[in-house]
Amino acid sequence: MRGNSPLPQGEGQGEGELNASAMHTFAPPRGMRDFYPEDFRARDALFSAWRETARLWGFEEYDAPVVETLDLLERKAGEEISEQIYAFQDKSGRGLALRPELTPSLARMIIARQGALSFPLKWSAIAQCFRYERMTRGRKREHYQWNLDIVGEESVLAEAEVLGAAIAALRRLGLSHEDFRVRVGSRAVLAGLFARSGIAPEHFTALCLALDKRGKISDDQVRELLRAEGVGEADAGRVFEMLALRSLEDVDGRLAGDSAVADLHTLFDHARDLGFGQYLDFDLTVIRGLGYYTGIVFEAFDTAGRFRAIFGGGRYDNLLSTLGGERMPCVGLGFGDVVVMELLAQLGKAPATARGLEYAVGYMDEPSRNLAMQVAARLRAGGESCDLALAAE
Repeated sequence: MRGNSPLPQGEGQGEGELNASAMHTFAPPRGMRDFYPEDFRARDALFSAWRETARLWGFEEYDAPVVETLDLLERKAGEEISEQIYAFQDKSGRGLALRPELTPSLARMIIARQGALSFPLKWSAIAQCFRYERMTRGRKREHYQWNLDIVGEESVLAEAEVLGAAIAALRRLGLSHEDFRVRVGSRAVLAGLFARSGIAPEHFTALCLALDKRGKISDDQVRELLRAEGVGEADAGRVFEMLALRSLEDVDGRLAGDSAVADLHTLFDHARDLGFGQYLDFDLTVIRGLGYYTGIVFEAFDTAGRFRAIFGGGRYDNLLSTLGGERMPCVGLGFGDVVVMELLAQLGKAPATARGLEYAVGYMDEPSRNLAMQVAARLRAGGESCDLALAAE
């Protein structure tokens, strides 16, 4: 216990205050979680669904250190990242951080062996991630995230495989198209629309960052952000006009023959052929605030709109070259554990947490103990789970 010892009762604290203080001492750090056995069983059911889906869809599992170099994270996301994560120095003064996501580690690992790996890669990981930020429903400062990435494939089939696997995992957990939908947009299509409207390309990244806040702040506040980036009122009006396009056919009318639009059509065709087309909706307002996305982007939401995104991702073809490797096409997504578990609980579909024990062996007195131990040993040797009583009952 850190800090001063509690004051004796009658010297500033009553018994109730002492008990509250003691309970607070044994709570986990703010935004972190304990997993008691029943919680662990529920988490394990989720992880099992993720792992089995990854196996069925041909992804290989990998992992990386929970601690990464701060330099790597800053090169990916900018120096402001150190204000959002748990950053610290080791005893030699090196800047380190608890990983806020796994993509930088993935990029580092691939760059380290880029000349030796056989591409395309289909990799999967379940990573514990940490980010110091304001907590809201579905967001904690620690969470587990399932990552799926395909590296080294230019075709839109990479997006289809990543999306299909994530949707298959949700279906394995008991959800259907009545429970969630996946909204699909494209940063490349948006860039094309902006260019056709005469909006300066140097504003594109700032526009995406501002528009990604839409829905969290009012449109008037978004307009203020656009003005702060030097986007004139007329251009801002054209931006909102483009975001009002509701179908791929509407976009075709603005960008006839554009390859990025063709990629979206191809993705929807692939989704139909792979059996999950009914889960996808075109939505140009899906932008994904992270600046490294270059093409198709997507986010999954519950149909009732109660929660944050269940998963999100997209194509990021320039990240490896930004971090010092050779340019290589990449598609990936992140699928957190917090939102999906809250959604499953809301719908009455939370994973069963009953203890999976096949046998319990007890004994009435000490002379029977050796026989009970022999029975337990034989059961365990045969692959049966067995809980042996530790004392006579």
